[in-house]
Amino acid sequence: MRVSPYFEAFTRRDWQTIEEGTVRLAVIGLGAFARNRALPAIRDGDFCETTVLVSGSPEKASDLAAEFGVERVVDYEGFHAGEAAGKYDAVYVATPPAYHPEYAERAAELDKHVLCEKPLAADLASAEHMVETCTDAGVVLMTAYRLRTEPAIRRIREMVREGVIGDPVQIHGGFSTRLLDHAGSDSWRLDPDVAGGGALIDLGIYPLNTTRFLLDADPIAVSAEAASSGPPFDRVEEHVAFRLTFPGGTTASCTASFGAHPDSRLRVIGTEGQLLVRSPFGGDVSQELVAERGEVHVSYAGPAVDEVLEEFDYFAHCVLADADCEADGEDGLADQRVIEAAYEAAETGDRISP
Repeated sequence: MRVSPYFEAFTRRDWQTIEEGTVRLAVIGLGAFARNRALPAIRDGDFCETTVLVSGSPEKASDLAAEFGVERVVDYEGFHAGEAAGKYDAVYVATPPAYHPEYAERAAELDKHVLCEKPLAADLASAEHMVETCTDAGVVLMTAYRLRTEPAIRRIREMVREGVIGDPVQIHGGFSTRLLDHAGSDSWRLDPDVAGGGALIDLGIYPLNTTRFLLDADPIAVSAEAASSGPPFDRVEEHVAFRLTFPGGTTASCTASFGAHPDSRLRVIGTEGQLLVRSPFGGDVSQELVAERGEVHVSYAGPAVDEVLEEFDYFAHCVLADADCEADGEDGLADQRVIEAAYEAAETGDRISP
């Protein structure tokens, strides 16, 4: 087994075809992720700049605007009214899921491209309407799956496609955190009307989407079990396990939890070997990748890469180069259909076809 070619130029942007250009962004919703990860990534990237902040508290946003050199701050009403529309080319929607559609759809009406956090919406019907609106407007709609541009995941996909581990047989993915260690019992993540659900739609979507990406396939059947220990997880699932069956018989076993020791991992087992990435989903990928085939065992730790920066540059590249977006709205819809099937499977005990 020769895996060294995959580790050479490990962080290469195999998607990049242009060298310059800038997409001006309006960032909508200034929660912790937008403040701490998105705004620094946009600032440090190659193809984006933040020119407008959209917040329910413009006064509070003024400090962020000064820190990141953003020239305009508008409130949500002003955004809907089209204020400062001439100062941005695209929006990044970082509000809770139930509010994604109204901002994404208004952006499309203003002829602005859309990068929307996952899941696209709190329910499938709203997500479908968002995708339809953006399609009709002719704008790019990208679901913010940052792992799609993360080097370790892209290299694993190459190895799977090129038969390094033979035919993929099983995938195991898990993502857990202790939500209450960093969020209160009044967190929007515990409100199903706002979040769309609990651990499944918030965390389980990571191994789900990554598995679909690696296999370039959609599951044909889903089974699931969900549980909660009690308040404040009495309205959403605290723990979930779900199993996906793909065409050809490949299966994926995925878990997610809001109340377990923080951890994430991804393992792809094939007929001839296996691939493992440690901590793929937590937002700070260690780049530790293990490849095994027969008696050969190779471990590789790549350089640190800001996957959020890669995500924003990829989105801007799709806009500037008029390139197809791998993580488009239809991709986000595919995940929400599987998630809806998983919720049904958990409730009924049946095996559901998405």
